[in-house]
Amino acid sequence: MEGFDGAERYFSDNLNPEYDQQDESRANLQVFKKKFKEFLRQFHEGNFNYKYRDTLKRHYNQRQYWIEVNLEDLAAFDESLAEKVNKQPTEYLPIFEEAAKDVADEITAPRPEGEEKMEDIQVLLASDAHATPLRGMKPDTVAKLIKISGIIISASGVRSKATKISIQCRSCRNTVPNIAIKPGLEGYPLPRVCGTEQPGRPKCPLDPFFIMPDKCQCVDFQILKLQELHDQVPQGEMPRHVQLYVDRYLCDRVVPGNRVIILGILCIKKVAKAGIKSGSKDKALVGIRSSYIRVVGISIDGENNSGTHASSSEEEEMFRRLASDPNLYERLTKSIAPSIFGAVDIKKAIACLLFGGSRKRMPDGLCRRGDINVLMLGDPGTAKSQLLKFVENVAPVCVYTSGKGSSAAGLTASVMRDASSRNFVMEGGAMVLADGGVVCIDEFDKMREDDRVAIHEAMEQQTISIAKAGITTTLNTRCSVVAAANSTFGRWDDTKGDENIDFMPTILSRFDMIFIVKDEHIEERDIVLAKHVLSLHANANHMDNGDLPEGELSVSLLKKYINYCRLNCGPRLTAEAGEKLKNRYVMIRSSTDHQDGGKRSAIPITVRQLESIIRISESLAKMRLQPFATEAHVDEALRLFQVSTMSAAMSGSLSGAEGFTSAEDVEMLTRIEKQLKKRFAIGTQVSQKNIVNDFVRQKYPEHAVLKVIYLMIRRGELQHRLQQKVLYRLF
Repeated sequence: MEGFDGAERYFSDNLNPEYDQQDESRANLQVFKKKFKEFLRQFHEGNFNYKYRDTLKRHYNQRQYWIEVNLEDLAAFDESLAEKVNKQPTEYLPIFEEAAKDVADEITAPRPEGEEKMEDIQVLLASDAHATPLRGMKPDTVAKLIKISGIIISASGVRSKATKISIQCRSCRNTVPNIAIKPGLEGYPLPRVCGTEQPGRPKCPLDPFFIMPDKCQCVDFQILKLQELHDQVPQGEMPRHVQLYVDRYLCDRVVPGNRVIILGILCIKKVAKAGIKSGSKDKALVGIRSSYIRVVGISIDGENNSGTHASSSEEEEMFRRLASDPNLYERLTKSIAPSIFGAVDIKKAIACLLFGGSRKRMPDGLCRRGDINVLMLGDPGTAKSQLLKFVENVAPVCVYTSGKGSSAAGLTASVMRDASSRNFVMEGGAMVLADGGVVCIDEFDKMREDDRVAIHEAMEQQTISIAKAGITTTLNTRCSVVAAANSTFGRWDDTKGDENIDFMPTILSRFDMIFIVKDEHIEERDIVLAKHVLSLHANANHMDNGDLPEGELSVSLLKKYINYCRLNCGPRLTAEAGEKLKNRYVMIRSSTDHQDGGKRSAIPITVRQLESIIRISESLAKMRLQPFATEAHVDEALRLFQVSTMSAAMSGSLSGAEGFTSAEDVEMLTRIEKQLKKRFAIGTQVSQKNIVNDFVRQKYPEHAVLKVIYLMIRRGELQHRLQQKVLYRLF
């Protein structure tokens, strides 16, 4: 017989067709590997600029073993390559990386001695396609390439994941080398039985294998959490999250607060049920999977602004025509919350806040903020919260929060322990997530004093320093703050003066403009206001965005124009405007020092307020896309500052809170405080009226006694027993 009795080994395709399929698949992958190599070698742009070949060589020589490939370039070279990468990225991306490694070997040879070993190349992908919202991810996109946008809210530390492991049997010392581990969050289940059979030795026990750490190959990886953008969340729903897996050179590229566009592979992993061991047979776990994204490309949205992309040429032309309008300032003021009657100066201040000044980085590395902070303080029912809601709608990036429901960690950042990995992760708060935009804080006076202190650094230095649980880092909070608060007694009481304010001078000095909003009882004004409110309610269902009054801008146009100005304009003060501002600043300081017979005035004019006027001037120039802030802009900035902070200070409303009092006043207040403490026994209750009358008979001013009592209440030495009553108790 011939054939089967020879030493050769034969097989038939009919017996096991899997061999043929595997060979065909390998051959197919090798064909595409050659195409990937041709793409990296031959793709060029105009003037024969070999884009990827030169970039790969430059990166490899700089010991940066990665290359970013644009999918549109890949499709222009060979459409089948881009289609395979889009639809089957888990199979073809490793082939692409092998091709990049081979090409790098060719173009970097000969290499210096000692560098014969080639490093693996990571291929990162980029695409010009539109990003899909987080809610647009469907089950049919599993294992395919997707592009989504969102904001990073937490980041874990960088850890190691094995790509190849070697295992050894404890009993027979049999070694299984170079076991490949799939990328992503999937692990490798160790074999439970050793298959080695040795004559004369008993069989190995169950679970004999252990991993040999010194023979493992590892890469860095990091876990991120992505939240959908604020404007993509439907009203009344919770924002959705998805877990991101990044590895190798994608680690440490983003921090919480970054708005990013992600290109990745939608993967699934098993869900571990709480309280159930991994080896238990629970029928409820069958088929239950959670999704995560294995990132293959990540880009930070420009300057952390909104997802709005570059404006078209038609829009830019329209914006330039709008900037040249001589009545633009008035039109912008009319367009801000047009349904709210009056409050013209507050609307102008909000317009300045939305456009912002110019952020400056000094040669010594220090930064001066360009964002403007505004505080509205006063009576309820004066549309403060409505103005904040409008700012939320029109600002390119905005986070709205209420003071009573916001803690220090919720506003700044927190360090939490991850439930699955038990590692500490950092989550950004409202001011971190609003980086590059605006934070609206309603009911600012209802916040605890400790929580308000936490945002001091975030408001002036525009950073948040974290030192908790071994994590020491600094996050950016480059955002404006617009806050609304009520006075201490609910309504503004002119007879109380500085007692109306329950804020420390440290937080007040960080606001560029402070407006006292009073609900004044003027008959003519009330008639006009009532007519305005009635017309709003009567015509609410018939008003359309297309039927805007003359001069007003729509919300969408205003939002685009604000975003365009913030991105494309950074004005500076001219020399003439700077000289004028310097003279006015010196004049105001000298006038406040020699006011009231040599006593220091209550007007809080410091260098911070000087910088505030500079920022307001720059924002007025930015509205018109002008490169320099002129004297006219300085005049309007000084007027706005006069009607806001200086007006409030001259009314005496900030004198006690800011602490600007003379030495004689301080001495008198100290004497009153000592006598009060001597007269009170611990645990006793006294009447405020009787105490005040006693001090008045001793020739002490009544307002000074009330001020000392108020300050002692704020320090916690006296307790207000009944709301707005006269009984007090000493602790």
